[in-house]
Amino acid sequence: MSRGIEAFIAGLPKAELHVHHVGSASPRVVAGLAARYEGRTKVPVDPEKLAEYFTFTDFAHFVQVYLSVVDLIRDAEDVRSLTYGVAEDMARQQIRYAELTVTPYSSVNRGIPDKAFMEAIEDARVCAERDFGIVLRWCFDIPGEAGLESAEETARLALEVGADGLVSFGLGGPEIGVPRPQFKPYFDRARAAGLHSVPHAGESTGPETVWDAIRVLGAERIGHGTQSFKDPVLMDYLGEHRIPLEVCPTSNLATRVVERIDEHPIKRFVDAGLLVTVNSDDPPMFGTDLNTEYEVAARLLDLDEAGVAGLARNAVEASFLDPAGKARISAEIDAHLAAWQRG
Repeated sequence: MSRGIEAFIAGLPKAELHVHHVGSASPRVVAGLAARYEGRTKVPVDPEKLAEYFTFTDFAHFVQVYLSVVDLIRDAEDVRSLTYGVAEDMARQQIRYAELTVTPYSSVNRGIPDKAFMEAIEDARVCAERDFGIVLRWCFDIPGEAGLESAEETARLALEVGADGLVSFGLGGPEIGVPRPQFKPYFDRARAAGLHSVPHAGESTGPETVWDAIRVLGAERIGHGTQSFKDPVLMDYLGEHRIPLEVCPTSNLATRVVERIDEHPIKRFVDAGLLVTVNSDDPPMFGTDLNTEYEVAARLLDLDEAGVAGLARNAVEASFLDPAGKARISAEIDAHLAAWQRG
């Protein structure tokens, strides 16, 4: 991959659809919070030691480490500063629009009042759009490892407390031992209220989890879907029904979902005609960002600048942004490509 592609990606207007709220906190933010609660957390205070701390043996270990960072978010000001900082980091990558996966249950369950939590993320969202020009929207997700109690509470937070930027309802956490069908009543309620369904599926389990997400939870996009290639019928279905995959290559490597990055199935998905979007998941934890994920995808797919721009358009198409917003970002992508090609 040429340095030209890297520069093109750095300036490319983008949308991101699979990125976690707390998991996007930079080492600087995480280390600052760890210092605030030093002696009451295992998270290192030294930003340089975070890289070692964020080295995972498997998916279960990743969840354990992730929750230790969640535990650093202890009041509304922590929530607000983290959210605003995440938006600032995104804007530096030319991200114009992002749907952040937020897990309000984790913070509310740790004692942050629900309305204070919502006010904090909304204030950060509004200020970030004013200051950086980035549009943020929320996906409230159920932390599957916390069971049906967390599902009930997440549904309440989404449907009764709510947030102006909320557009979708999700399901994260470990898939092994956490069957998708048990969450059907909560997704039914969310969908009836007008929220989109975007559960994680087929990341650390097989294609059957993706089928459950589609058939039982009414999934409109699939978070990861990494193992979908193992079922040709599922691949045909995803392509025929234009159900997007939120692909996160480096994340899958870091959590040992794939053993080597060159074995990632993203090329199989593209070759099969699926609507593939590229995302960073929990970028600082995985030592990446969205620009880097586009570079990885460009190499794996052997893309030139026009091909990379096509990936960026996929994310816009698959987003829940309004038509005018989609048209605006798509026009920016086209203008960037045209300017680049003119030299």
